[in-house]
Amino acid sequence: MYRNHTVAVVVPAYNESGLVGDVIRTVPDYVDRVYVVDDGSTDDTWTEITAAAAAVNEATAPAATDGAARFDQRVVPIQHDQNRGVGGAIKTGYQRARADAIDVTAVMGGDGQMRPEGLAAVLDPIVEGRADYAKGNRLHVPETVQEMPRLRLLGNRVLTLLTKVASGYWGIGDPQNGYTAISLSALERVDIDGMYEFYGYCNDLLVACNREGLRVADVPREATYADEESHISLSTYVPRVSAMLLTNFLVRLREQYLRGPFHPTWLAYGTGLVTGLAGVGLALAEAVGGDGTRRGVRNALSLSVVGALTFLAGTVLERRRFADRAVVADSGDEADGDAPADRSGSRTDEPEATAD
Repeated sequence: MYRNHTVAVVVPAYNESGLVGDVIRTVPDYVDRVYVVDDGSTDDTWTEITAAAAAVNEATAPAATDGAARFDQRVVPIQHDQNRGVGGAIKTGYQRARADAIDVTAVMGGDGQMRPEGLAAVLDPIVEGRADYAKGNRLHVPETVQEMPRLRLLGNRVLTLLTKVASGYWGIGDPQNGYTAISLSALERVDIDGMYEFYGYCNDLLVACNREGLRVADVPREATYADEESHISLSTYVPRVSAMLLTNFLVRLREQYLRGPFHPTWLAYGTGLVTGLAGVGLALAEAVGGDGTRRGVRNALSLSVVGALTFLAGTVLERRRFADRAVVADSGDEADGDAPADRSGSRTDEPEATAD
């Protein structure tokens, strides 16, 4: 347990042979359950998962008699028959954690990129009651931004802006960050079973959280880019996730504004979208099928600008409306290690490593 809360970690893994075993072995001791999900790997990932799970479960078996452990095995290997995407693997882990009534469930990638000593910092906002969902943010750490591959950083910046608009959480950044933790009550409130299964699952979950009125914490964290191989193709990822975010944005507007008391944000967003799209359409029609006069094109573009400015006003209103739903949490001095909790829920006073 961690600070009197049961904790689970979901480890999604797809072709992570040579990496996932170390992830399983270095999960902090205070974690009660580790759901390792092999998402239809084609290499030796499953063999490595089962071997590491057997070793850890054998080593921790005596803890089941000390009154603190409530589960017959600490590491639970799960295998998908077919690859469903990282969101699908995490969904499976979330569903198991929800069924086991785990107080807080975190996610650590099977590639070893998420340092185990940073886990406590992601858990803290939830166990302290400051947030329902916590996520890492690499963009708060200048050194990590410098190390991030330039193309990945560009895609991150674009999707950060789109996710802020779609979710309404203007106080968060780096929404693609997979180092997360979520409370049991949040797992029960959001539609986990309908969660997006492609790489945009984390963006989708943020929108779902705001629809339920949940609080989100950003936790500054470092990241390393070493042996792991990215399975993301930006040419596919960005357009596909952008389309998902547009759909989620429209659904959120309907649920938060059309089905509740009137709020000027809806008027600003609705007017901005209609006016902006009409302006773009008229500009294209004038340039292609109309007289092509500069005045006609200029008037159409002016309409687009008015729409954009009106839409921008909507974002300002949402910044104010949801300002208290996003906070920046302490990083927990991740570089020096976090103070660990033992399995009875107490924490040591001095920082030290949380994993072997």
